Amino acid sequence: MLLNTLFLALRSIRRNLLRSFLTILGIVIGVSAVITMVTLGHGATQAVQMQISSLGTNLLMVRPGQRQGPGGGGGGVGIPSFKEADADAIEAQIGGVAAVAPEGRASVTVVGNGRNWATSVTGSSNAWFATGNWKLASGRTFTDDEQRAGAAVCIVGETVRREIYGGTRGLGEQLRIKQFSCEVIGVLASKGQAAMGNDQDDTVVVPLHTLQRRVTGNQKVNTLLVSMEDGSDSTRLKASLRQLLRERRKLAEGDDDNFNVLDTQQLAETLSGTTKVMTTLLGAVAAVSLLVGGIGIMNIMLVSVTERTREIGLRLAIGALEREVLLQFLIEAVTLAALGGLVGIVIATAASFVFAGVMGVPYLFDPTINLLSFVFSAAIGVLFGYFPARRAARLDPIEALRHE
Repeated sequence: MLLNTLFLALRSIRRNLLRSFLTILGIVIGVSAVITMVTLGHGATQAVQMQISSLGTNLLMVRPGQRQGPGGGGGGVGIPSFKEADADAIEAQIGGVAAVAPEGRASVTVVGNGRNWATSVTGSSNAWFATGNWKLASGRTFTDDEQRAGAAVCIVGETVRREIYGGTRGLGEQLRIKQFSCEVIGVLASKGQAAMGNDQDDTVVVPLHTLQRRVTGNQKVNTLLVSMEDGSDSTRLKASLRQLLRERRKLAEGDDDNFNVLDTQQLAETLSGTTKVMTTLLGAVAAVSLLVGGIGIMNIMLVSVTERTREIGLRLAIGALEREVLLQFLIEAVTLAALGGLVGIVIATAASFVFAGVMGVPYLFDPTINLLSFVFSAAIGVLFGYFPARRAARLDPIEALRHE
């Protein structure tokens, strides 16, 4: 009986193909919009997490100043910078620290191979590569003697290598930074764009003493990069770090901190939370079109009941039960909605794949949202198809047969 009812419903849908297509269009748009928004939102969330993690694993960035952003973190008038000894003290006195790297930076124009390029030069120790999850594509890191002596050696990022040396590896070449030339001993593996939009590969790394003596001319350290061990208590570690730096910077008990600590893990969680909220909001807005599609199904089903009044009366007159007529129209509505859901899933999959490539975020197929959208679309068919189906089932056979 159920199979026969399904056959009748499909025959009725096929009889009015154009009308059926226009009826399910709202469901198709709703399902595809919801899935596309949620899929792109999940991709954006993962992209943010990947970009933040590219800064370093369990990384704390300590900078002079009371806050990050415009006007903060840059030292300011009267705010002392850090020293290399601060990094040594952190590594020696605080437990749970995997590596500490003092970092100095300067904007320079580098010259090599008959070309020049404006970039930033970073001065640090070999711990800088560990704290920032940097790998070498080729070459080597600094030796202990090179770090102590401030030797004229450097490691270049992929962007600098490409712009200066073109298709060659660049190893062993000379690169002039301001007034001195250094030997390229390594090339960093590419990381791409950071969360803030800057090119992480556009850099030149030299030993900290080399930067201080030959580029900046002072002993200032702009940033302390502290990498925490896996499983360490970040709250306890940050408290210990804050106490140690207050002691080393001779701050009284009532003085405010003249430095700030940025936890990249917290930053990733904050940005991910923001993108998740936006994804939920966009998905909810797109889901409204599903309700509109359901109203369209109910409207067409009511029209169909009116058009087929004589047919319904004839079925009831020859012995069809009310529940059989109810089931016929209900299955017809659910079939329309489910078909719209399937078409919407196919369109959403294609659209998500295309837009993910355009936006530069990973495409993540989420079976949960796809299944949920299909079930919801079928439920829309039940919800909005029940009233027309009940109206058809309750028709008086005699009055229905008289209907013109």
